[in-house]
Amino acid sequence: MGTEPVLPESVAGALEEHGRRLRLPRLPGDAWLVEVDHDGSVVVDGVRIQLDTLLRPTQAARLRLVAGMSCRWSVTSEDGSGWFPPDTPNRYDYHGRPYFHGDDIVLEVPCVPLTITAARGMEYDEARLELVPEPGEERLVELAPRRIYDAAARGWYGADMHVHLDWAGDLAGAPADAAAAQHGEDLHVLNLLVGNVSGRRVHDREALEHWTDVDLPWSDATHVARVGVEYRNDLLGHIYAFAPRAAPGRHHTGFAGEADWPPNADGLRELRGLGALVGYSHPFRTPISGGDPPKGIVSPVWRNCAARELVADVALGLVDSLDVLTHAAIPSTAAVYRRLIGAGNRLSVSAGTDAMISFTRSGNRSNPPGWARVYAQVEGELTARSFAAAVRAGRTFATTGPWLELSVAGHGPGHVIRARRGQQVRVSAVAVGPEVAAVRIRTAEGVVARGERPADEPGRAFDEPLTVTADLTVDAPTYVIAEVLCGRHLRTLTCTGYALTSPVYVEVDGRRVARREDVVWCLEWLDLLEDLIKQHGRLTVAYQFGDHVSLLEQARAVYRSRLS
Repeated sequence: MGTEPVLPESVAGALEEHGRRLRLPRLPGDAWLVEVDHDGSVVVDGVRIQLDTLLRPTQAARLRLVAGMSCRWSVTSEDGSGWFPPDTPNRYDYHGRPYFHGDDIVLEVPCVPLTITAARGMEYDEARLELVPEPGEERLVELAPRRIYDAAARGWYGADMHVHLDWAGDLAGAPADAAAAQHGEDLHVLNLLVGNVSGRRVHDREALEHWTDVDLPWSDATHVARVGVEYRNDLLGHIYAFAPRAAPGRHHTGFAGEADWPPNADGLRELRGLGALVGYSHPFRTPISGGDPPKGIVSPVWRNCAARELVADVALGLVDSLDVLTHAAIPSTAAVYRRLIGAGNRLSVSAGTDAMISFTRSGNRSNPPGWARVYAQVEGELTARSFAAAVRAGRTFATTGPWLELSVAGHGPGHVIRARRGQQVRVSAVAVGPEVAAVRIRTAEGVVARGERPADEPGRAFDEPLTVTADLTVDAPTYVIAEVLCGRHLRTLTCTGYALTSPVYVEVDGRRVARREDVVWCLEWLDLLEDLIKQHGRLTVAYQFGDHVSLLEQARAVYRSRLS
């Protein structure tokens, strides 16, 4: 008989088994394979190691987990091991915590100290219980997380615009897994995207064709699931599409010998013509602050999926939203977003995690869907169409956890205020959540009000709001947005906790904001993009480059008109 222990590279030098020297194949991930006889003994660098001490026989018990609603459960022992129900994928989140979804679940566990937690997305706190089960017993655990806020009760519904069912990873994602995750996270809207990886095959394309323009079977009055599209070009950027009425004719460009043509704008026009809500996904990975020039984002030549064509497409009115909340660089994307709306573009904030149900242990890729969400204020009942309409109208905020409200003269995100020069307007922002560290109110000129919560504030209730107010004197057209900065917290399933509203737009004398520095920044971006496509685009005939130049010229004309 034999086992297969794995030894780190640092101790894999002189290795003997029962006095016999072994030459072993190198395994991926800095590991070596060793065959061990029944006595479990190996010698490493002259030191005998008894591997059978790694075995820890213990008696078993069973837990029955009941919350009265579908939840995200985690059962761990003191050494960090996770315990799962039978035939359940062993998934781990960004923090390395095991989890599974459901309610009234039975699983076998060892009779050792265990920690059980029940969570349910970002609108709930985590409930926790520690116990040691008795040998042979079936222990009933009734544990339910407490609500922090109830968005749907206020007419707001949260969505993850970018999730993959079976795109890559270590297992085949099943529809039942998506259904369990959506209800277990209380995620109101789930957009399951089909897309290619590196070739021509479009994963789950058959699901899109079968379920086009139809809610998936587990949808209900407060949960809508659809199959959507990820339109992909690694040089120009990736696009999500929600609720198209039919499958598009083209899903990607620039792969498997294809040219980087036509421009993404053609894909956007087709998807919008099919009724889809569209936006750029995981836009930027490059660190950038609000004062940085665009060269650091546009110029790197590697095909890193950056949303390079975004600046042109948004000027031409082809983009509904931008996934500021994403697995990529959130602060960088927020900085670009402020430039775009400061240059006169109307663009909604959204969120798409790129969570992959087919991954079980891969950082935030194996997070549950909805770890970041875009909340939209829906008029009437929740449907795919009503949600898309709310995002297009800009009635949104995106978040990794905190609830965030913005009011400008009594109006929320997406509203256009027609003000007089010198008029004063009252602005306020309210944030709720245990991770909230600071709230800021911004205009096109920068931060105009802020409030911070002391890091060592004792005894604070997790649902106590942090409110910031200010009186704004309108001197020129502007926008108003609110943002939340977060402290470290296990609710945040990525490296940066953050929340951001779409703008309230303030027009003066019929003019919208068009801050000169932001418009010039966008024009510089377009010049850099033209050079990048000319030097590094995969183009096969001359007219293909001409199509890109024509698009960029149309966008330049829009921005130049705003300078005047």
